[in-house]
This record gives sequence, C-alpha cells and structure tokens, in this order.
Amino acid sequence: MPAGLPALWCREPETAATAAIPNLARLAEPQSALINQQIKNEIIIITPGLTKESYMKRKFLVTGLWLISAFYAAAQSKQLIGVLDMSYTVKYDLRDPDSTRIAWDHTHAIATLQGIVNRTHPQLYIFLVENEGKNIDRYWWDKYRQQGKWLANRDTVRYNDVVAVLTAYRNQVKGAVVYDPAVAATSNIASCVAGVEDLVAIRYDTTPGSLYSRVVLSGPRLPVKVWLLNKNGTSLFTGQGMIPGAKRPSTGSAKNDAYIWLLSHYLAKGKCNTAYGAYYIDQAWMKHPGIAARNHHTLTNHDFFVSRRGFFFDLSPWGDEPATDDPGQQQGRDLQTMKEILLTAYKQNKGKKYAYIGGFPPWAFKYTKHANGAHEDVATEWEYSRIISAYNAFKDADAINYGALANASFWQHFPLKDKYPQSWINADSLKARGYLTGEGRVNINKRNFIIFYVGDYDASSWVYQTTPVIWDHPMRGKVPLMWSISPVLEERVPMALDYRRETATGNDYFAAADNGAGYLMPGMLQAPRPVSGLPDGLDAWASHNKPYYKRWGITVTGFIIDGLAPGLNAKGLDAYASFSPNGIVPQKSPLTLLHNNMPVLRSDDDVNEEDPHTAARHILARVQQRKASVPFHWFRNILKSPAWYVSVVEELKKLDPSIELLDAPTFFELYRIYLKETPVAAAGKIQ
Repeated sequence: MPAGLPALWCREPETAATAAIPNLARLAEPQSALINQQIKNEIIIITPGLTKESYMKRKFLVTGLWLISAFYAAAQSKQLIGVLDMSYTVKYDLRDPDSTRIAWDHTHAIATLQGIVNRTHPQLYIFLVENEGKNIDRYWWDKYRQQGKWLANRDTVRYNDVVAVLTAYRNQVKGAVVYDPAVAATSNIASCVAGVEDLVAIRYDTTPGSLYSRVVLSGPRLPVKVWLLNKNGTSLFTGQGMIPGAKRPSTGSAKNDAYIWLLSHYLAKGKCNTAYGAYYIDQAWMKHPGIAARNHHTLTNHDFFVSRRGFFFDLSPWGDEPATDDPGQQQGRDLQTMKEILLTAYKQNKGKKYAYIGGFPPWAFKYTKHANGAHEDVATEWEYSRIISAYNAFKDADAINYGALANASFWQHFPLKDKYPQSWINADSLKARGYLTGEGRVNINKRNFIIFYVGDYDASSWVYQTTPVIWDHPMRGKVPLMWSISPVLEERVPMALDYRRETATGNDYFAAADNGAGYLMPGMLQAPRPVSGLPDGLDAWASHNKPYYKRWGITVTGFIIDGLAPGLNAKGLDAYASFSPNGIVPQKSPLTLLHNNMPVLRSDDDVNEEDPHTAARHILARVQQRKASVPFHWFRNILKSPAWYVSVVEELKKLDPSIELLDAPTFFELYRIYLKETPVAAAGKIQ
C-alpha cells in the first residue's frame, strides 16, 4: 500500500476520467481533500495548486487533516488498491524512438514494482493490454468490481503518472537495479534481480525527462542498489577478458556473459526461486517494436515472475547457428547457456518439482527466418520445448500475437474453489441417446463421430485476452465444444478459469490443453533422455499434473504435442493414464489404442480456415479418407469463435448428415467401448 497519502484526494464514480483533472501527476504534503458524494470506492490523486473554484466544480471542498488521517489508516490496513492507466504506452507512434523508449521504460518499471508490492496481497493494478478494441485489463477489473464479486468493496487510489506510483510505493522497495541499454540481455537480468532484491528495474538513460532522470536523479531518488553497467555509463559486460565477479573467462559474447553473471550471482547461490522462470524478449524489442502487437514487449508479463522471485532469460534454442540477435557469438553459445541455467534449476528443484516457465520464443523478432536465421517458426517453438522438457520444465506459452498479460501478480490472489467437478457419461445415458444398442454395443449406424479440440489455450495470456471476444460470444452453447485449457493457468489467471466454469453451458466441456498441466514434450521425460541425460521424469510429471486435474475435474488431455521428441512409450502412457484416464490425443501414437482402459486416438488435421464452408469441406475430406479405418475423428482449431463452430456444423449437415459432432464425454466413452469391441483397434494395429 502507498507509504503516505497524496496531497489531495477525491472519491468519485469509477467511470470518471482522471485525465479531466489537470496535473494529476505530482504528489506533495497533505493540504486538503475533495469528496464527491456519489461514492463508489474510488480515490483519485489530485495535485496541489489547483484553484478553489476548480475544486468547487466537483461539489464539496473539505479541508483538514482528519480525512487524510482516515485514508492513511486505510492504507496501513492494506485495503486500498492503486490503479494506473498505462494505455498511453500502446497508443504511441512506435516509429518514434523516444516514444518507444517511454513505452518500454514505464512498463518495465511498473511491472517490476507490481511484482514486489503484489507479492503477498493485491495492491497495484494497471490498464494496458488491448485486443480487438477492448481494454482487457479493464474488462477483468470491471467484472470483479461488480456487487458481490471479489473486489466489490475495495477502495482504490487512481494514479495517472508512473513517477507518482513509484513515489507512493517508495517504502515497499529497496531501490533500483539499473541496466545497460547497450547490452540487451541486461533488461531481463534486471527483472530477475528486481524480484530477488525488491528493486525496480530502470534502464540507464541520463537524457532529461527519461525515467532514470525522473526517479533516480530526481523525484523519489531511488537509490541504485545493483548496477548492471559501470556507474559512468559504460558496459560492464563486454564479451572479453573475465566475466565480472564470476571467476570465469568470457564466453566471447556480452549477452552470454551477462547471463553467466546472473547464473553465478543468483541461480547458483540459491537466491532465485527456480520453480519459476520467464522466457521473454529483452530490450532488443525497441529496435523493431512494430513487428507484432504493440504490447508484445511482454513486459507486463514480468510482474508474476518477479513476485515469485523467478529467473529470466531470452536465449536461442538452436545449437547449429549463432543466435540471430548476437551473430558474433560462437555457434550454439546461447544454447549452452540456456542448458546451464536449466540444469541449475533442475538440481535446485531436486528433479521433483517442474519449473513453470512463462513465455515463448520471440519468433517474429529473433531465432527464426524472420530474423535471417535458418529455422521456421514452429520448428523453433518445438526445439525450445524439446530443450526445456529435457530438464523438467514446461512453458505457459505466451505466444505472439496474444502474448501480453498484465496484472497476474494481482490476480494470483483470487480465491479459487477447492474443486470444479465435471460429470462423465454412463452406459444408460448412451443407450437412451441411441449411441449404444440394448446389448451395450456401439450403434454406429453408418455415422462418423467428430470432436473439436477447441484451442489453443495453453497460455495464460491467450485465455486472458480472448475471454471477452470468444468465450463471451452469444453463440456459445449452441453446439457441444471441448474447451481445452491447461489447468496450470490457474497460477496466473485463476479468475479466468473460474469465470469460464461459472458461465459454462451444458454444451461446454473442459479438457486439458497440450500437454496437460503445462506445455512440454513428454517423450523427453522418458529415460534414456536425450539432451540432458537426466533420470526419467515421468513420475514427477504425473505427480505435478494430478492436483491440477483433480481441482478442475479434468480426465481428458485433448492434445499431446510430441513435436521433435520421441512418442510416448509404455511408461509414458502409464503416467498419463494415472491422471487422464478418459483419453489422450498424441501426435506420435498408433491411430487407435486402448492402454490400461485409457483410450488413445492419434491427432489428425488442424482445421483453421476462416470460411466455414471451406473448413467443413476440409473435415469432410478427412472423414472420407479415414472412415474405413475408424469412425472417430479429432480436429484441432485455433482461436475460433462459437459462431464459426455453429456455421461449420451447419455446413457439415448439408454436405454429409452422417457426420455428427459429439460432446467430449460421449465421444471418448463411446470410443473406449468401440476399442473394447474391436481388438485390432485396441491393440494399435490399425493405421
């Protein structure tokens, strides 16, 4: 909560625009306060110096320190929430370098501040992320400010300037960590140091008006506790000689020297929480900010990992070329450093706890053909997955262009229920609906059964951003859909998972997204393990998944991306059967298989054509090719609206009425019975 109270405060309806009040940025000693009698738990900072006449336009002027004292008591009880609108950072002309630097500097500083002050309870909230004309942060804020909801009765302090916020929370941080604009990697290192040492990350820039000038050289004058460059502004990490303070010779790369410094000073010494990592683009984003969505610096995503004192990195997963952002390095040097970081995390997690890594390869900016590399986008995604999986780590895949997520450090405190049960279907119900004969056999009746993998929801950011534009669509519930959402997303967006369960219709059923409670390649957990050579990790993976599946009532894993890893062996299938007993859909498996009563169906096509008629014809063609082998068909779709599914189903009925879309329990239970009736299919001998 803010250390002290600003000079002038007012309560007014939450919809009021602070921009209407001039000069809200500065803070001073308490003098007076203004109260609007239409109170809705909102306190807005007003700058001293405004005239009495301007105050009177807002109804009542109240002077005296008694009200300030009351607010101070509320602050100390930790009931107030600070709110800052940062939407200006995504409205700048990012072709202007000065605007780009402001957007970066302001967002980075506030994200690290949020991580610190929101660590134990929710205190600071921002509005920044936008999608399809909606401010996503405001959408979630407004939802839970409603009567009877989590934030309904919380008072708020509305700020409209970054320096004001940093000043207000000054006593909750120990100072600043200042990083080097000439060595891009130091921005990520600063976020890690910020979380461990309770420091705000500030980019070194002595230009008048820069954030460094406003909060280090003046204003709140945050003391610099950690310098990631020399105090005279020259680079600490040069790629030459010895790595500063690490007792190791330089890697020949300033980028990698910086990460080895972090490894030596923080990870190896056990200062970081190696159960949490963050893989986000460094300040090289400022060179090409317009490549992806304006908010895809993904700095807003840092706050959660700062709050958990996690480690940060941005390194290429490829060993056959230098990193595209550091072409002078030794071939594969980034990969060597990444593996050293991951191995350190594995050892500190004792091989039992999986490292939760937020983020995704910044493929539009680095490490792919987009940046003059040798590799395609998906190949880079899969190679990164293969590498981290070898060290018992998974990703929460904040991928372009829906990669930005704000306020996760705030929402992590949302109170979830102990359980969100889902019912399964039984034979009597299947008989009543005509899917089983009176003797209990599958009544195919010349039909082909299909199911949609409604994805991709293996990323907190994607669930966060798409809820108002996809989940809230009025056509949802018209056809049965298997919403495949990773249950581990409860870590960063618990309110989104809770809201979807609260508002689900009878046609909305939930399975796990790839590849369970986190996205990794499970074949890389099986001994002998390529890349790392570590012991088998399957038992630890099953133990990790079970509590998440239990809370959310999940018994189906809707898709398993095997990618560049081996397919699941018998022990791997055993592991999934222990927490996903009603079905899995891998890429590398026989077409059909029954393993320990768990139905296994190999994944088929992605169907993502925008035109429903074209998509329906795609499905029809695949069904016609495969129907002689098996009458059950799975199709993956990415970020499609409920209206799209309704239209595709209508088109399919016109093209071939024998194709029937099923809900998940009906599909997988019917498929299991079919496998038991068809030994050759159950044994995996159909191709």
